[in-house]
Amino acid sequence: MSDILILEVADLEVNVLTGIYSQETHLPQPLRISIRAELEMADHYAPETPLSASKNYMDLKDAATQLPNGVHFTLIEAVAEHIIERLFAEDDRVKSLEIKIVKLAIAEHGEAIGITMKRVRK
Repeated sequence: MSDILILEVADLEVNVLTGIYSQETHLPQPLRISIRAELEMADHYAPETPLSASKNYMDLKDAATQLPNGVHFTLIEAVAEHIIERLFAEDDRVKSLEIKIVKLAIAEHGEAIGITMKRVRK
């Protein structure tokens, strides 16, 4: 097994047009999105190693926070799929992605209700 580098961005709060019920389809809902990206590691990371030897974690944040304007995602699974497709298209070094999405508006007592989707590059 080869070494892997895991980049993470956790607990981003993003307002997204999503939902299936009439009360959900007109206004954005708050989602908590976390992303784990697995990449192959460089052989060594010295103090002067450039960013090109890794991946900018801001790319992960941007993929979650810069969703298409005006698009209604019926399912939060489609939000996760959109993030995965963008990150795979941007960088061939990304070997797998795990996206966790929690729907904040439906929690009544602080519970986390949502999905986790993991996709491995084929």
